[in-house]
Amino acid sequence: MTILVTAASGHLGRLVVDALLRRGLDPSDVVATARKLEAVADLADRGVEVRRADYDDPASLDAAFAGIDRLLFVSGSEVGARIPQHRNVVDAAVRAGVGLVAYTSITRADTSGLALATEHRATEEMIEASGLPHVFLRNSWYVENYTGQLPSYLEHGAVLGSAGDGRVSAATRADYAEAAAAVLAEDGHAGHAYELGGTAFTLAELAATVTTLSGTEVVYRDLPVEDYAAALVAAGLPDGYAHVLADSDRGIAAGALFTDSGDLERLIGRPATSLEDAVRAALPAGVR
Repeated sequence: MTILVTAASGHLGRLVVDALLRRGLDPSDVVATARKLEAVADLADRGVEVRRADYDDPASLDAAFAGIDRLLFVSGSEVGARIPQHRNVVDAAVRAGVGLVAYTSITRADTSGLALATEHRATEEMIEASGLPHVFLRNSWYVENYTGQLPSYLEHGAVLGSAGDGRVSAATRADYAEAAAAVLAEDGHAGHAYELGGTAFTLAELAATVTTLSGTEVVYRDLPVEDYAAALVAAGLPDGYAHVLADSDRGIAAGALFTDSGDLERLIGRPATSLEDAVRAALPAGVR
């Protein structure tokens, strides 16, 4: 059985390759793709086959998917361009006769009102219409969306957002990667849509956790959605992306990224990484 992981040069894809190898798969049974092969050269050094695949280049996808039994389709990162890109991936998987497609989606993509869910919902519909055996990995937020901002939180003493008292079921990329590896390596997952997330927390609880673990007081400042978007633009984010993130916080306030399904824990066979452990591991040196 040959398993292919797309976007293996990215954070999630690379972790999935690592998780597959930890499960004992022979490296020769794992294929890692990237737009630039030099970005995955270290995986080739470990015995993993590397192939070029660009979601904008159907010919590259046809070559990459040849002989593949199971495919992890990591969603593209270009919001607004993903529907045509994802159509290329699905069509290539059909042409290659892939036996299982696992797609990284978002919480309750089929019913979510998040702006970010629109392209995920369209992609799920494409995959369903294709007739390909499939699994939807509906990931909630990455906890790294927050821990990556720890230096800013500590500098300014504040977490900014528009999530109110909403709870977000964020989990680490490593936890989501282990879940994806389980779905790819085991049988019996076709036809499932897994709602994946860790133990939920509010952004006020995030701020309190940072305060406790760092010794620096950090508070949560809840802003109107448009004010939060403006703050993100002022921090250097593109206007469109800033509004997508602010809309996601609006969704968090309404429960759009909350799940208590237990699917993540069942797939990885252990509790999800706690917020405390994730924050502790990400704190700058000298603060832990």
